[in-house]
Amino acid sequence: MNEAWTCPFCNRHATVGKDNKTTSSFHFNDGNKDGLLFVDVKTITCPNPSCKEYTINAALHKAKQAGSGWVNGALLQAWHLRPQSSAKPYPAYIPAPLIADYTEACLIRDLSPKASATLSRRCLQGMIRDFWGVTDKPNLYQEISVIENKVEPAIWAAISAVREVGNIGAHMEKDINLVIDVDPDEAQTLIQLIEMLFKEWYIARKERADLSASIVAMAEAKKAAKVPASEA
Repeated sequence: MNEAWTCPFCNRHATVGKDNKTTSSFHFNDGNKDGLLFVDVKTITCPNPSCKEYTINAALHKAKQAGSGWVNGALLQAWHLRPQSSAKPYPAYIPAPLIADYTEACLIRDLSPKASATLSRRCLQGMIRDFWGVTDKPNLYQEISVIENKVEPAIWAAISAVREVGNIGAHMEKDINLVIDVDPDEAQTLIQLIEMLFKEWYIARKERADLSASIVAMAEAKKAAKVPASEA
């Protein structure tokens, strides 16, 4: 069966099927404490000719009886073997420290949601300081308040909503390195905020600059090619 898929390496959308997707599974018991277990492995190769990277994912399930046989039951654990996280590729003009914090936040989201959230919050603070030049406030809470009238209402609403995500909101005004209780879904919410701001701030600014430069270059070329009527 074909499925819609986005390559985590080149970020291209694609449809994958039997030609570039392989699935395999096996079961075991061996007297373990959980009884009969199933392991599923799936690999996908990117169909983009300029990419051709591949992903490997595995999942461990308890067995569930279905009629006279057994099928996958409750998911016990899942692994992203390649790549190791859901981090998306971003262009080099986004500052390297921001990319590093974002990438690590994705990598440890499930292993340590608290640490992942802390890294995302630090990345958010770094973006506000770098992109908006806010460097004279003592904490992230006040830095966020400074940009309220500088960003679009929808963007501000998303940033402000972080305060409502469990304990993150209650401690946003405290030190950026404070580690608090966060679950994986809350950690993922912060990661998605970082991804949105990368796109809305850095990528959109670069695209505007490139388009403006292209228009100016086109106008200059037309001006240079123009022949005065008196010379015709």
